[in-house]
Amino acid sequence: MNLAELKERFPEYTEPQKRALIAISLFAIGFACFLFATTRGSAIAQETPKPQLSIAPTKQIILVHVAGKVKKPDVYPLLQGSRVADAIKAAGGAKKGVELNDINLARVLIDGEQVFVGYVPEIVKSSSKKAPAKFTGIININRGTKAEFDSLVGIGPVIAGKIIKYRNENGPFMAIDDLLKVSGVGAKTLERMRPRLTL
Repeated sequence: MNLAELKERFPEYTEPQKRALIAISLFAIGFACFLFATTRGSAIAQETPKPQLSIAPTKQIILVHVAGKVKKPDVYPLLQGSRVADAIKAAGGAKKGVELNDINLARVLIDGEQVFVGYVPEIVKSSSKKAPAKFTGIININRGTKAEFDSLVGIGPVIAGKIIKYRNENGPFMAIDDLLKVSGVGAKTLERMRPRLTL
């Protein structure tokens, strides 16, 4: 194929046609670059996971009634997981001269419980000079002392000590029947002493 045939098959473009072709070519190249950039950006966005915010769960608020010989007895809101020492501190602390040895200050509190500080048992004096004073009243199972539990029928000093120990380690009793969880307290024994027990 000679030069004349080429000129016949591919005629020379006029100047306006050349400008039009150049404009179309530039537009096509720009559009291709735009498509490449947008599709590549969306692909990267899909591949890269979005960071998720991790918010630590807030602790719940519990209500605890601090009563007895504290400076400001009242119901106090405390954070879940607080201990008996925190409740007494919230109430302004124990009054001067009050012993806290019978209270487990490290025990974790539960919602709705009562912390009673400085409980003094009521001793009924005997008319006989020889017989020692013995408690005969009603016993609050969440405040009772070892001597008070020892005064119950069928409960000696050993089991009385077990009741105090169980209460200190596990928190206040929710019902009188919870005494059955204490080793040595049976159903018959509980029924005999139930008239003298209260919450």
